[in-house]
Amino acid sequence: MGLLSFKGGIHPPHSKEYTEDKPVVIAAEPAMVHIPLRQHIGAPASSLVKVGDVVKVGQKIGEAGGFVSVPIHSSVSGIVKAVKNHAILGGSTLTISIENDMENEVHESVQPKGKLDDLSGKEIVEIIKEAGIVGMGGAGFPTHVKLSPPADKKIDVVILNGAECEPYLTNDYRLMLENPSDIIFGLEAVMKVFNLKEGYIGIEDNKPEAIKVMKEAAKGNPGIKIVGLRTKYPQGAEKQLIAAVTGREVPSGGLPMEAGAVVNNVSTAAAIATAINTGMPLIDRICTVTGKGIKEPKNIKIKVGTMISEIVEQCGGYEENIGKLIMGGPMMGIATHTDQFPSTKTTSGILVFTEEEARIPEESQCIKCGKCVETCPSFLQPSYISAYALINNLEMAEKYNALDCIECGTCSFVCPSKRPLLESIRLAKREILAQRRKTK
Repeated sequence: MGLLSFKGGIHPPHSKEYTEDKPVVIAAEPAMVHIPLRQHIGAPASSLVKVGDVVKVGQKIGEAGGFVSVPIHSSVSGIVKAVKNHAILGGSTLTISIENDMENEVHESVQPKGKLDDLSGKEIVEIIKEAGIVGMGGAGFPTHVKLSPPADKKIDVVILNGAECEPYLTNDYRLMLENPSDIIFGLEAVMKVFNLKEGYIGIEDNKPEAIKVMKEAAKGNPGIKIVGLRTKYPQGAEKQLIAAVTGREVPSGGLPMEAGAVVNNVSTAAAIATAINTGMPLIDRICTVTGKGIKEPKNIKIKVGTMISEIVEQCGGYEENIGKLIMGGPMMGIATHTDQFPSTKTTSGILVFTEEEARIPEESQCIKCGKCVETCPSFLQPSYISAYALINNLEMAEKYNALDCIECGTCSFVCPSKRPLLESIRLAKREILAQRRKTK
């Protein structure tokens, strides 16, 4: 099989040389963790503990707030010091602050769930739900929801995203090199949920070593196919990955299940393996801390609830002339003015630009070049959507399918006039969805 791809897309500098050859290191134990009860798409969890309670590693401390929600677990053992609002990326939410006793005593509920062969599909989904597993590629969608489509939606293909097309980030790459067996196990578990004999792992061809290692790990299961993808951004987006691997198109306004597919991240698959094999819920993850503004770029395994400032400090701290701090990668990440908030299950990257890199070019009028239309992987007309968004004409923005935008940022990247395309479209989407909720 030759290299697969999708229509549209761009080729930004991958900038992965800072960390791609650096093995994962374990972060030092934080003295205090601040664990938000909202770390995922959907309803926040509700607290199960109060100030003064003693908790253990892996203990459930937050109950899911509904079907589209997941439980929250303690990443350390220690004493609950506060249950109150705390700053998170982009706002604040009810947060459980725990003083770490440094004993790492594991809760009694953390027990292996048995052999995969002995588990039913329903039992696997329940294990995933109770482990609080969400999409770890950045979106944070509850995984058990994704694995529970309506009865009339037949899933016949499962794909793991190993593309890691976002520049700078290498956490998935290092996971594939260092722990491929858990990824394979997690894929096998998802395949069993849907009673499928075949599954796919898509990896871009700028990661030949990962392709080699994953093919070796998959030898024991001939139903698992490692497929090479042509390096192009945003190759790892769900709809684009489905198009590349299967040739199927997810309809406008539809979800992957409309094309009979389920897509998960390789890190999510590894978390599923951990939950089944050890019983440990999702309490930590690999994070890439990188960029010219960081003194010692690293791939570092962090506990959920560790302050971003502490993680940065463990990477040598900032260079003197930092200009921008981004959670995630440069294309889809979110810029923030502070590092005084905790990591979550979706903290895949911490990117620090220097002042020179962060300098924003001056925007000018649209010159109607059409580059944004040519490269848009969702086949939209970003210039039109943005223009209507900027004059607050949400009706027309929606008419031009603003909600189909995957917020990949290709339009802003290629725009010679440096128009605020992504920012304005993202805002329009939020406003359109808010109006829909009010109507309901």
